[in-house]
Amino acid sequence: MNLSQTFLGHFESLEDPRLNNHNLRHNLIDILVITILATICGADTWAEVSEFGTAKYEWLKTFLALPNGIPSHDTFGRVFALMNPKKFEACFCDWIDSLEIDRDREIIAIDGKTLRGSGNRRKNKKPLHLVSAWAVNNRLMLAQVKTEERSNEIEAIPRLLSMLDISKCIVTIDAMGCQKSIAQQVIDQKADYVLSLKENQPSLYQDIASIFALGEARQFKKMLNARKVEKVHDHGRIETRRYTLISARDPIMFQFRWPGMRSIGMLEVTRTTNNEVERSKRFFITSLDEDIDGFMRAARKHWCIEINLHWSLDVSFKEDLNRARAGHSAQNLATVRRIALNLLTQEKTHKNGISCRRKTAGWNHKYLMDVLTMGKTKKSSLGPGLNRS
Repeated sequence: MNLSQTFLGHFESLEDPRLNNHNLRHNLIDILVITILATICGADTWAEVSEFGTAKYEWLKTFLALPNGIPSHDTFGRVFALMNPKKFEACFCDWIDSLEIDRDREIIAIDGKTLRGSGNRRKNKKPLHLVSAWAVNNRLMLAQVKTEERSNEIEAIPRLLSMLDISKCIVTIDAMGCQKSIAQQVIDQKADYVLSLKENQPSLYQDIASIFALGEARQFKKMLNARKVEKVHDHGRIETRRYTLISARDPIMFQFRWPGMRSIGMLEVTRTTNNEVERSKRFFITSLDEDIDGFMRAARKHWCIEINLHWSLDVSFKEDLNRARAGHSAQNLATVRRIALNLLTQEKTHKNGISCRRKTAGWNHKYLMDVLTMGKTKKSSLGPGLNRS
């Protein structure tokens, strides 16, 4: 088995963070491979990672050096606590960049998530908060950045965008990221945006709400508009979504107010559950021009990052319950979980959920290798190393 032909080749440049390297009993690449494989197969703690290695020792020995057997759980924890998280994430991004991903009109949803178990009140250590970019159509996490608090997402989003090739994509961000500087950066990177709007921009919010109120009163006459309705029946719930997009006849007037803005959007949702009716209304600003279908897809699919990324991490990987806190272990282990999730979502033969796929990988070595070797790369060779069979 040639593991250099998989994504693991992109992690070979990672520096060993341990001191006195000449006395090391375990190779860094062995520790990394075992951790990733164990996480794919259902391990959520360092003790479980070590137990996975012990149980799979004979099989792992066929392609890893393992000069002194399987490391202890303390060794796994110590290495990941010392490892530079930025360099680890750079290797992750290098792997993502090597994949053949169709980015044309891809929807890139950006949102933050707090790892609640990573905080420690007694030591006044706040939980780790990560802002992630999720490629909706490709079902891939593209990159993530760390921020100390949720309120600092405004500072983190530009850093995250600068790490990505978003040209020809549609970037969606919730109301916290509705900032002129962020909109300008998206335009500068040759992408479009759909930004949710709330009262954090009070003047703009009131103006747009007033425009739509006027439009409804006049049935949108003399307004350059497009409207569509979709109905969803799911689990006893009936949901009607009405999308309205008003575009500027003179885009320059809109762009004086907000960088790149060409249209404003409204989503009205009527939800009926057990004969109880709920109604909600949301507003958006967007650089899309008269593209009601693009606006619909972006507004609807932004929440895929909550379901396919954040929900999967919490339910399938128990991320909020993980209490790895020492050094950089919380951030590095979060990256490992996202590597595992990307690999599992890209394996197309298994039709069950992520939890079932993790168990199947633990039971079936062939399926585990199918998961590990997912995705075609743009590079024909990933360099030497891990060529043991």
